[in-house]
Amino acid sequence: MPFWIDTHCHLDAPEFAADRAAMRARAAAAGVGHCVLPAVAAFNFDAVRHLAHEFEDSYALGIHPLCVKDAQEGDLALLDAELGRHRSDPRLVAVGEIGLDFFVPELTQSPLRERQEHFYREQLLLARKHGLPVILHVRRSADRLLKYLRELVPPGDGWQGIGHAFNGSLQQAEEFLKLGFKLGFGGAVTFDRALQLRRLATELPLSAMVLETDSPDIAPHWLYTTAEQRSQGQAQGRNEPAELPRIAAVIAGLRGITVDELAQAARSNTLAALPGLVPLLPC
Repeated sequence: MPFWIDTHCHLDAPEFAADRAAMRARAAAAGVGHCVLPAVAAFNFDAVRHLAHEFEDSYALGIHPLCVKDAQEGDLALLDAELGRHRSDPRLVAVGEIGLDFFVPELTQSPLRERQEHFYREQLLLARKHGLPVILHVRRSADRLLKYLRELVPPGDGWQGIGHAFNGSLQQAEEFLKLGFKLGFGGAVTFDRALQLRRLATELPLSAMVLETDSPDIAPHWLYTTAEQRSQGQAQGRNEPAELPRIAAVIAGLRGITVDELAQAARSNTLAALPGLVPLLPC
């Protein structure tokens, strides 16, 4: 069975509260041997760290752009302190989830647009300070994200990390790759209508791609229900890491390669993006 790494899943989400251990066991039975758990705000820094240790996974600490509205300036100081306190923890592998979100209308307007950019820039500086990769939230914000990445390139080997749930243009994708990033693909690519995303999944070099679920969000098409179906009482399917192999099979089919080939490439790419995973994974 292939060994899969879910590079982005929120196992601390309340949707998993009732059966979290069973859900993680289902993933392991499906071949998902490791999950990366990004924080979204100061309130869940402890939760993702504890879960990463409980399930022998890994975690990232950061403040999500959708959480910036309610974040305090002191949260950046807390993040700095937590990164320093746990820098020797082998399961801390990145700063994230950080970035910019220009999909939500409120976040494109002052003062929240500038506040997002402030938190993003400061967290990039913290990633540089602590020598960690970054996990980026990229939603209608690729060019602005790239601007700050270019301005703040770390000395030495430059950036490492992942552009999570990437859905920009091929040209934007190539710019992230030039800066040292890998790009995350998940459930959205399983929809036939996701033409641009499917083109990216097909045309990008295999060395560019890592796999993710963003559980419990971004459900693949087989879990999705329309608004009409929901109004008739049909529940939305819950996404979870166990769906990753099936998502990967869709991507492998689009590329015309075997699932094993994709698994091997995705693992190699993930280790390049998040080198801290190397000692955590089986040889």
